[in-house]
Amino acid sequence: MADPKYGAEAATMFYAGDDAEAKAIAAKLAGEIGFDPVDAGPLINARLLELLAMLWIYLAFVQKQGREIAFKLLRR
Repeated sequence: MADPKYGAEAATMFYAGDDAEAKAIAAKLAGEIGFDPVDAGPLINARLLELLAMLWIYLAFVQKQGREIAFKLLRR
């Protein structure tokens, strides 16, 4: 998270919540530190983000890909 830039691309930072003002702040902060902020919907979806974090941990440590990996949502 210290360096979310991967070449010209920024790693995706998903956020979820039920408070529109808090989500706007989260998106702004994520963007300011270099992430591509993506709204993942209401707070109940935070449980899905926890699973994504578990997948990242598995890839980074169990598969030994290291901590220099990130997820990116691609758009057409």
